[in-house]
Amino acid sequence: MLDDRTTADTMWPTAYPQGYAVVDVETTGLARDDRIVSAAVYRLDAQGNVEDHWYTLVNPQRDPGPVWIHGLTSDLLQDAPLFGDIAEEFAGRLADRVLVAHNAIFDWQMIAREYARAAATAPVRQRLCTIALSKELNLPLPNHKLESLAAHFGVVQQRAHHALDDARVLAEAFRPSLHAAARDGVRLPLLECRPLTEWSDSPVTPRVGHQASYGSGSWRPSRRRPACPHPNPGRFEDGKPLKQGMRVAFSGDTSVDRELLEDRAVEAGLHVATSVSRLTSLLVTNDPDSATSKTVKARSFGTPVVDEAAFTQLLRDVAAAQD
Repeated sequence: MLDDRTTADTMWPTAYPQGYAVVDVETTGLARDDRIVSAAVYRLDAQGNVEDHWYTLVNPQRDPGPVWIHGLTSDLLQDAPLFGDIAEEFAGRLADRVLVAHNAIFDWQMIAREYARAAATAPVRQRLCTIALSKELNLPLPNHKLESLAAHFGVVQQRAHHALDDARVLAEAFRPSLHAAARDGVRLPLLECRPLTEWSDSPVTPRVGHQASYGSGSWRPSRRRPACPHPNPGRFEDGKPLKQGMRVAFSGDTSVDRELLEDRAVEAGLHVATSVSRLTSLLVTNDPDSATSKTVKARSFGTPVVDEAAFTQLLRDVAAAQD
């Protein structure tokens, strides 16, 4: 087995990112209107070495939520800065780096929503989920909790659900994961971070002493993927390769992050469809007998169906479009 120095000196992939921001946020809850109560960032260089770290409390301007989990009471948070007060410093810690987190979609969305509320945009273009990376590396973990990943690499967790310690633990576990990926030629599961706009409905003008109400709105990505440049060659045929331009839809749970699967499909030249129609070339689902609208339509239209594992294999050899 090669050590880190050998990997770094002689085999480091030139396509890997130049720096990372390992992030953890504690929040008032898991819903879309919940707020951040603390945040921590460990900045790492291209090979996962720690450069510095930063931590802050954040006044959520509301009940702090599950105090029994994060330990942050209203008294502790009442004099903490508002998110708008720390947004610039936070942004400086994230700028020009890949955001790394455990279940990164959650941390990214919480951060993006806070920036949207502050009428700003987080300077993050890509994220990397350490759960997805552990799957790519086939790590023998009993589950995908942070404590299991830490134990696998011998990292001692001191204060679970404290943002600074969780970020430290993740940074220490990410470095050997990164080196294992570099050594084995594993492609990092990088996903695009799409900034969020504010709620789609305008907030209600608050009365004096009340906060604005956003209950009727919803968050949305500020932009969509570019249109597929290739014409649709028709339906997928069993025993033949996928062809660029084919319309692929997904339904149900997947073991690999859905966005990662979709991004890989787009990179291969496929059209990711949000619904199933007569023009759909293929439906990807691990539960073809379910009664979701997509599987029902696929059956009625005779749309070919494959599971996630088969689709992943097909992605390895997509035929070029005949434009």
